[in-house]
Amino acid sequence: MFITNNFKNMQNDAKRTLSVKGVEIALIKQKHEDYISLTDMARPFGGDKVVENWLRNKNTIEFLGIWESLNNQSFKPLEFEGFKKEAGLNRFTLSSKKWIKATGAIGLTSKSGRYHGGTFAHKDIAFEFGSWLSPEFKLYLIKEFQRLKEEESRSKSFEWDVARILTKINYKIHTDAIKQNLIPLKIAEINQNIVYADEADVLNKALFGMTAREWRDKSPDKKGNVRDYAIMEQLVVLVNMESFNAELIKVGLSQFDRLKRLNEIAISQMKSLLGNSGVDRLKGGV
Repeated sequence: MFITNNFKNMQNDAKRTLSVKGVEIALIKQKHEDYISLTDMARPFGGDKVVENWLRNKNTIEFLGIWESLNNQSFKPLEFEGFKKEAGLNRFTLSSKKWIKATGAIGLTSKSGRYHGGTFAHKDIAFEFGSWLSPEFKLYLIKEFQRLKEEESRSKSFEWDVARILTKINYKIHTDAIKQNLIPLKIAEINQNIVYADEADVLNKALFGMTAREWRDKSPDKKGNVRDYAIMEQLVVLVNMESFNAELIKVGLSQFDRLKRLNEIAISQMKSLLGNSGVDRLKGGV
């Protein structure tokens, strides 16, 4: 799947950002969840100080604690209660790193780096921060986030369509190769002096390219005979060949001439039947 793999790589390498009222806001994926940069969101409202002020707010800590309780089995409630008691005091400060380290929180994450570094929050928390910054900014943020998710959904749908088309193409190539092997090879003139004691072997040679004995020698591990392993199309052709062979015997055609004629019929009819949907319906019992 070279095409789809390349498409996935392009998608993974793509820079994921939201553009909200002229502000570029980074997104990252963490455990299949979207995290939005609070640092980028705060830039037009005063920068990192705004994030720190929001974090030390008592209502914020309560919101973060409830979110973690709902989404994080490893959240430490005692440490959370300690922060909640201190919140509101003038001396109280709280950074995202301190909150994460003390409580085992997963709703916030801190990233280092010149580009797209800073504090990131799960989308639920980022939207709450947006409310604190500006109701208008929050609504634009949600709208832009939804647009991005719809765009990603369309991309995934396209990727799936490409994969499905390639699968169909590969399947057709595979089935065409199988069909090609089922079509009998043209009888060579080298077989002209071979005499078949059994008329059944004339038919076998014309259709399967081998006599019953040749098949047994080639397939010692299989029971029965070559016809027991024939597919529906081959059995249909075999019935037609038996009738036609009887007519050729009546007109006095030599065995080798009959073999050539029967082989031509086998090739022609197998090509026709392998592309016939009616036979497929017979197989399925429809």
